[in-house]
Amino acid sequence: MPYYIFQVTEFPFRQLKKLEQHDQYRDASARVKQLRIELAVGSPSLIKMIHAESELHAEDLLNQVRDPAPELGDD
Repeated sequence: MPYYIFQVTEFPFRQLKKLEQHDQYRDASARVKQLRIELAVGSPSLIKMIHAESELHAEDLLNQVRDPAPELGDD
C-alpha cells in the first residue's frame, strides 16, 4: 500500500489536495518533513501523510471524524 501526502485546508471548508504518493515510508516521511518546513508560517494548511489502499481510501480516512485521545486520568 502506498503512502499519500495531502495538503489539508480547513477554512472556509475542508479541502484535500493530493501532493504526492510514495511506496516507501522513509521517502514519504522525509518528503512530508521537507514540505512542512517549506509551508509558510501562519498558513491555514496542514501537510498530512496517510497509508491507504487507494487515493479514494486515503481521502475517506482523512475525512473521518475521530474521537479525541483519552486524557491522563480518564477512566
